[in-house]
Amino acid sequence: MRRPGRITRPPLVAALLMLAVACTSGSGGGEGEASCAYLVRYQDRTYQGVAGVRFTVGEELGPATLPPCDDTGGRDEAGQAGETTTAYRVDGVSSEVAVAVGDGPDDTTFVAAHPDEGLPPEVRKLIDGP
Repeated sequence: MRRPGRITRPPLVAALLMLAVACTSGSGGGEGEASCAYLVRYQDRTYQGVAGVRFTVGEELGPATLPPCDDTGGRDEAGQAGETTTAYRVDGVSSEVAVAVGDGPDDTTFVAAHPDEGLPPEVRKLIDGP
């Protein structure tokens, strides 16, 4: 029995529900859609981007490589060389611990070796301040 003043529209509700699911599930779904971590290879070490670090760029160290990223879940890109960038020393930190990478000294990103294992004290000091 219907109550006065209440109109039900099952097809409209179903269409809105399908639209909401489509907007939140992405194109294809699955784990392959995740963005790749910002990784850099320099002198046989892999560095990962670390946010919130206040650092001063030092001298140019040489070329570094941004490995290819297969963040679409498509073809395997492991055989590709990746993109070349420049590594710079970070004042007060060994290049074995962290470097800055970018197109120039005024446009760099801080990266540290093994940040998942815990940041070294010299990097923590740059984040926390003196």
